[in-house]
Formats: sequence, structure tokens, C-alpha cells
Amino acid sequence: MPRATNGAARRQSKVRWFKKTKGNRGARRNHWSRVKETVYRAGAYQYEHRRTVKREYRQLWITRISAACQMRDISYSRFIAGLKGANITLNRKMLSEIAIHDPATFDKIVEQAKAGLPVAAPKAA
Repeated sequence: MPRATNGAARRQSKVRWFKKTKGNRGARRNHWSRVKETVYRAGAYQYEHRRTVKREYRQLWITRISAACQMRDISYSRFIAGLKGANITLNRKMLSEIAIHDPATFDKIVEQAKAGLPVAAPKAA
């Protein structure tokens, strides 16, 4: 009679994999080979989307800051350049929150950014 090597451990391992496919339909939840494919692919999407979420939030913050800057007659790019020139190190998330919840403070930041812009050289005729 052959010796059993991994009875309980193998079953417990498979149970963990099958639990990860909860919510799928058909073979993606019931067949071992399809379950493995499903879990691997889900992990790949999960990895990719963790980065996509960060990217989309940054786009949202930039859009909000840009809209607030347009209301104050300065472009987003010039605003960011002015912040760097004025040595103001606020990240885009905080700038977005300030623009929404404390417009008076954002006005002051914009004034400092305008002051921090480099003076353009006059054009030669």
C-alpha cells in the first residue's frame, strides 16, 4: 500500500487557494487548475492596481490644484515653479486639501508662489 505523504497539509493548502476564488463563477471556483490560474491573475491585477490607484489620486489632486489656480489667474505649471522658487515644500495632496477647505490660506500660498517665480528677461527687439 502506498504511503500517504501530504494528506491533511495538501488539503489545507488547496482550501486556502479555493477560499481566494470566492465570488467567481463556474470552473474558476471549482476546478483546481482554473483556481490556480484565477488566483495568479488576480494577484497580477492586484499588484498593478495598487499603483493605478496612486496614479489616479495624483491626477485628481493636480486637477483640483489647477482649477484653484485658474481662479487666481495663474497656471498650474507656473504655480508649481513658483513654489519651488519660494522653497515651499507642500505635496499635491495637501495643496489640494488646502485649496478646498481653506481658500484664504491657499490665496497666501499663491501670492508666495507668484513672488517666487523667476523674473523673465526682456525680449530683444
